[in-house]
Amino acid sequence: MEKVTRTVKENDSGQRIDKWLAADGDWSRAQVQQWIKDGFVQVGGRQVKANYKLNEGDIVDVRIPEPEPLEVKAENIKIDVIYEDADVIVVNKPRGMVVHPAPGHASGTLVNALLYHCGDLSGINGVIRPGIVHRIDKDTSGLLMAAKNDVAHESLARQLKDKTIERKYKAIVHGIVKHESGVIDAPIGRDVKDRKKMAVTDQNSKSAITRFTVLKRFRNFTYVECQLETGRTHQIRVHMKYIGHPLAGDPKYGPSKTLPLNGQALHAAVLGFIHPGSEEAMRFEVPPPDIIQQTLEGLERD
Repeated sequence: MEKVTRTVKENDSGQRIDKWLAADGDWSRAQVQQWIKDGFVQVGGRQVKANYKLNEGDIVDVRIPEPEPLEVKAENIKIDVIYEDADVIVVNKPRGMVVHPAPGHASGTLVNALLYHCGDLSGINGVIRPGIVHRIDKDTSGLLMAAKNDVAHESLARQLKDKTIERKYKAIVHGIVKHESGVIDAPIGRDVKDRKKMAVTDQNSKSAITRFTVLKRFRNFTYVECQLETGRTHQIRVHMKYIGHPLAGDPKYGPSKTLPLNGQALHAAVLGFIHPGSEEAMRFEVPPPDIIQQTLEGLERD
């Protein structure tokens, strides 16, 4: 069981402990409240309630319980395999599919499908995320790679860390992007006002860089290509909102019902990496799904 200790600063005095912990850590407020109820949170060695008001200098100890293991089953779910060999598999993930099991999504995920298709995947990320080197959001479609063994996983993960993997996305965003291209260099962390969101912030954040290029402008929307230099959670969605052009259809970061889309208009179109075994340069590209293509055609007619 992991233990985290934090000291309350002067400007945090008077806050409720549950709200403070949720804002300061990578946890939801509901999760923190449950930990408090279960006795995993102490102030100065004694248990407190969720509405405890903090004092400057309080020593807050949080014991983080181990997550309950999920049984991940192989499921016969059709997947679009773009490339596969003994080390790696590249798939074109459809919109609406969750990448790996989590509470509320124990089945029907890409991992369930991969386990059935491949039989075995790397074990570095544990039983819940076997083979998963990187993720894309549920409603984002496109290219995703998974490792079939630990050696391949380590190689691909190292390439991600070294920022040598090519990842290009295509997106429809609100408004007219004036510049032909640009670089968004703004750190991303948890939104202090809403822990379910990410935001550009200087608090508990990490460096995030997105390059964008305009592909086509419409009356009220722009079609852009975004290239990731880093891979933060919701990076493109957060960065495009930050510059005033949130993604069309995005229920979390923008007006969600301005176009006939069920989820953000974002597609992982290009994926390039060095093969972990042969060291050959691999590059794959897939077109956006029909719903995005049809939306673009509608914008063209408009």
